[in-house]
Amino acid sequence: MNKMVHDNMNLPIQSSADEATNPVLQVRGVTKRFGAYVAVHDMDLDIKAGEFVTLLGPSGCGKTTLLRMIAGLEEPSSGTMHSQGRDVTRLRPEHRPFNMVFQSYALFPHLTVFENVAYGLRARGVEESAIKTKVSTALELVGLGAYHHHAVDELSGGMRQRVALVRAVVNEPQILLLDEPLAALDLQLRRKMQIELRSIQQELGTTFILVTHDQEEALVMSDRIIVMQGGRVEQIGTPRDIYQKPQTKFVAEFIGETALVDCRIADIGSNTVQVTFENGIAASFDYYCPRDFSVGDRGAVSFRPEQLRIVNPEGGLFQGTITDQIFLGAVTKLQVSLDSGSSLGVALSGGTSVALGQRLGVAVAPGEGVFLHNGTGETK
Repeated sequence: MNKMVHDNMNLPIQSSADEATNPVLQVRGVTKRFGAYVAVHDMDLDIKAGEFVTLLGPSGCGKTTLLRMIAGLEEPSSGTMHSQGRDVTRLRPEHRPFNMVFQSYALFPHLTVFENVAYGLRARGVEESAIKTKVSTALELVGLGAYHHHAVDELSGGMRQRVALVRAVVNEPQILLLDEPLAALDLQLRRKMQIELRSIQQELGTTFILVTHDQEEALVMSDRIIVMQGGRVEQIGTPRDIYQKPQTKFVAEFIGETALVDCRIADIGSNTVQVTFENGIAASFDYYCPRDFSVGDRGAVSFRPEQLRIVNPEGGLFQGTITDQIFLGAVTKLQVSLDSGSSLGVALSGGTSVALGQRLGVAVAPGEGVFLHNGTGETK
């Protein structure tokens, strides 16, 4: 497949050295108030050219408000935004080098696929010969080369989503903003489109900023994830870091499945903490939260189901009883009620045979488990 460029859509995009090192978007101290309600608090972000960034969080966390401020659809109450050194804080949407794809797609039902995609180019005064080349190449890129003359209401949801995407990227924006563009699709199509969207982004080399509340979607598509809660950033990192190295309880619980087991700090190392659990057993775990805690403070250790193993009842870090099991094909998920009163999810692979009510021990795979302090934004 060919990539899009400013003047010749048959050549790949070439990034300058400045584009590779300087952020394509800088957000500094951006706050948005609606009356007494603060939707976004004092936000600082740097977005690099060519990366796929996802704003992830539950409803009401401020992610869509932040995206709308970047797009120019909302004006910040305070703070600034710069795109490659240019102040865009107060610019109208049409004057920003960004395009936006909405959840509703916002296609023109009375126009053909070709005319929908060509609309923005014509509005900019691009010559018809160039429009034909750009639109045709763009539609081929997403597998819609045979649908030039189809009405958009004849297309499936996935096809309409691709038309909306192409209509945005054919204008070659510095940044493409996507407001939950896959939310209206069924599960199977949504998963397919996640892969397609990521492939298109890599093919184009355009910076994408996506808003979603779907953790799987963020993990599959992103170079970096910005996890938001209550209008603030909880953590920024790669999908692997967000999943394996959570810095707060919110991140640990919101991304994937985890169990939090209460503990108290017994000793502190440079990047490990020795804790004592309620059953009296001590163990050491890595931590990635700020070191603003002391010996004696309370916290919790986050365990993912795949990090745990079942062993004989006399062994392991914890002891408990199986209260539920769910067969999922290659994996069986167990729910284990611990003697301390906590509950753990354990993922079993292979043909291990267990029974409800069975008593067992739970061990932790070497190097797994993450300590989280109660002072990093959570209630003690």
